[in-house]
Amino acid sequence: MQLFDWIVLIVTLLFIVGYGSWKTRGSKNVEDFILGNNETPWYTVGLSVMATQASAITFLSTPGQAYHDGMGFVQFYFGLPIAMIVICLTFIPLYHKSKVFTAYEFLEKRFDVKTRSLAAILFLVQRGLGTGLTIYAPAIILSALLGWNLTVMNIIIGVLVIIYTFSGGTKAVNVTQKQQMFVIMSGMFITFFLILHYLPNDMTFNSAMHIAGANDKMNIVDFSFDPEEKYTFWSGITGGFFLALAYFGTDQSQVGRYLSGKSVRESQMGLIMNGLLKVPMQFFILLTGVMVFVFFQFNPVPLNFNPNNKIAIEKSVYKQEYHVLEEKLVKLSEDKKVINLLYIDQLNQDYDNPILRKELVALSNKEKDLRDKAKEIISRADSNSETNDKDYVFFHFILHYLPKGLIGLLLAVILSAAMSSTASGLTALASTTAIDIYKRNQKEEKSEKHYLNVTKFFTLFWGVVAILFACVGTLFENLIQLVNIIGSIFYGTVLGIFLVAFYTKRVQAKSMFISAIISQLTIFVIYYFMIYRQEKLGYLWLNFIGAILTIVLALLIQFLFFKKEEINNTIEY
Repeated sequence: MQLFDWIVLIVTLLFIVGYGSWKTRGSKNVEDFILGNNETPWYTVGLSVMATQASAITFLSTPGQAYHDGMGFVQFYFGLPIAMIVICLTFIPLYHKSKVFTAYEFLEKRFDVKTRSLAAILFLVQRGLGTGLTIYAPAIILSALLGWNLTVMNIIIGVLVIIYTFSGGTKAVNVTQKQQMFVIMSGMFITFFLILHYLPNDMTFNSAMHIAGANDKMNIVDFSFDPEEKYTFWSGITGGFFLALAYFGTDQSQVGRYLSGKSVRESQMGLIMNGLLKVPMQFFILLTGVMVFVFFQFNPVPLNFNPNNKIAIEKSVYKQEYHVLEEKLVKLSEDKKVINLLYIDQLNQDYDNPILRKELVALSNKEKDLRDKAKEIISRADSNSETNDKDYVFFHFILHYLPKGLIGLLLAVILSAAMSSTASGLTALASTTAIDIYKRNQKEEKSEKHYLNVTKFFTLFWGVVAILFACVGTLFENLIQLVNIIGSIFYGTVLGIFLVAFYTKRVQAKSMFISAIISQLTIFVIYYFMIYRQEKLGYLWLNFIGAILTIVLALLIQFLFFKKEEINNTIEY
């Protein structure tokens, strides 16, 4: 980090926080604070929806995911455009017609207060954890790579977000997310083209794709029906569809973005914009990770990208054993560079040499073996070390190979992404707590000013909770997977409740509440035994199973035990 990097970083962050606070100061009432007075245009809705999902985890973990496992992760998003269409046709019109502040308020009008409270509590649990992760993810990596104190980093990110979110609520989130998305995408595009520029002079983009393909990084679509595979076309279309439907259709952090739209049409156009751009954006981020992989075929690469592990090794009795592996990796990297240059030369002559391709694969397998052995040594040196280094790959490239100024810009990208998703999470948590829990259980009439102050208080409260969770969090195998796993455990049941509410009049409150409880407990059991203990099932299937189980159980319970109950016609369909 040079002085110019610090200037770029600080000026960018202070501008976003200052502009957001100034532009949206002085909310008059709770409707202004939560819904932004329904003044948000469609393009701001679309950018806000994208920025909410595109957390720092996206820009730290996704390139690392592609570096290690290739482009297959993009299948996770295949169901998203279909989900956007369903939400636009069904969810948005009903939310606007019901004039609700939160998605869960709708459930009381359709069912009862118990069902509303259950859905709200499930949301608060998973989004509370998720919001803490959006702070923790960039903080732990920045602290490891830059030597900054982790707790201080968590507090800085959290406090920056709390300042403008507390000041302006949804308006502040919407306004700042436009600037944040501009910073994010500018930084990513500049980085991508710099990687291309850093590749050997006679190497074309097509040659780079051939090298990536030879190393199994370009297997974009997997049509296998193996349930143990995390990412396949079928899990993306089904599990990914249900996850996107639940996230964008029932998660208040997203519902709040388009409830602030000027009209039903503006909200729908904003979601369609997200549906059209989200998959290409994720494809591009993954492709950036693949290009980082290609870049490191010609440049020195560490045995493990997490610098904390190197420090632990240097202090242990396994230092010499680790150094031997490092020397082998240096020799292997030189061999890889020679073979890759020969391979490029053959490609420039329009000949894809199968012998050289096999040699590339063999060298990559040898490198993988060295890395696996290194992980074993790291674990012996410190049993608490996180040996999986996917989340550190992209940042290692940023710190060691980008020119002055761009390091500051990419740090601003990561922190902006953290702030955007955290801000949306805080406003959603605050509005759900204030409206669905606090206000709903008030016996006496209170003023609008009172509820505005309560919502601001809960914004501050959840901000502190998120910071505290970030300070005690632990790194998982891959942060982007952890966020999606947490969501998948809870989203299926909540989505099932909403689908029943939207598409059938037969199921009533008691049946819905009982089925939701049974379904959520079942998902906990499935996750523990089939995923956590044995890895017999991809976590994306939890969304599908949870939603279908909730719907089927609700219909069965209603038919078997409560079929004579009157149908609640509060909501007009």
